[in-house]
Amino acid sequence: MKFLKRLGLGVLASVLLLWGGLMAWAYWPVRAEVPVASLTTTEDRFVEVEGVRLRYREWGTATADRPAVLLIHGFGNSLQSFRELAPRLADCCHVIAIDMPGYGLSDKPVDFDYHNGPQAKVLIAAAKKIGLQRVIYVGHSLGGAVALQAAVLDPNARGLVLLNPGIIRTGVPKIVQITLPPLPRMSAKMFASRDFRGNFLKQSYVDPSIVTEKVIDDVMLGARTEGYMAGMTSLMKQYREGEEIALAPRVEVPTLIPWGDRDKNKPLSEADALQAMIPGSRLVHFANAGHYVHEEAAEGVAQAIKLWLPETVSGKTLVTP
Repeated sequence: MKFLKRLGLGVLASVLLLWGGLMAWAYWPVRAEVPVASLTTTEDRFVEVEGVRLRYREWGTATADRPAVLLIHGFGNSLQSFRELAPRLADCCHVIAIDMPGYGLSDKPVDFDYHNGPQAKVLIAAAKKIGLQRVIYVGHSLGGAVALQAAVLDPNARGLVLLNPGIIRTGVPKIVQITLPPLPRMSAKMFASRDFRGNFLKQSYVDPSIVTEKVIDDVMLGARTEGYMAGMTSLMKQYREGEEIALAPRVEVPTLIPWGDRDKNKPLSEADALQAMIPGSRLVHFANAGHYVHEEAAEGVAQAIKLWLPETVSGKTLVTP
């Protein structure tokens, strides 16, 4: 009995020691955070909505006959993930790519509501302030969930494009949130690691050579900004399973779903399920692309969007019985 008691105490001490080490690592200062102004380029523009300053970039010209397209990036990324797609749409659309609150060079307020619905409302307001009308919302991964929210919430939405979206099987399980309260800080710290981000990205591509040092630089840009750790920790605390599955049947605008079939995290069954949920939606497969379908098959995705654009003229889906 004494042996079992000593064994139990030893195991408990080991667990506490490990836990203490993880806590110390999570709260150990990361490299110095720098002002956003020192990281901006001449291409960057900023718009302020509800006290939150958002970075965006623009391609193409704004004319009455050109659709307005708002590109929304995925989790932990920024507008620079559209480096391949945005210029390919510039010959037919007025294209805006934006950093969501908490990401890239946009503000990272601690007290912001980072759930998908509030994110969508801020982006709708930002689009209006920039001067976009009847927007086609294009979202990748988590940005796809936000784009779907925007398409439902914005009565003037013209269309929706979902690029391997994070709509089915997303978020952090509730049991993890209950048992591991420091998890958000640990997760934020991991996303501030260049090695972790680089390896994480490479697993998302069929061709990992696409993940160059420049690509990693772009992804890490937000982690260098003032307030990153505090803002990302707050964001991670709020990261939950989304409600977009329930909203999907309410999408009334024309919807295109370009899907990278070799996505390791999003099986083909999700693509079929999503198409079935959204009335009148079109699913286009890209056999040799992974999670970042808009990068690995940028030309094909751009062409698919251009061929689909005429369906968005009315802004309403025509569902055939």
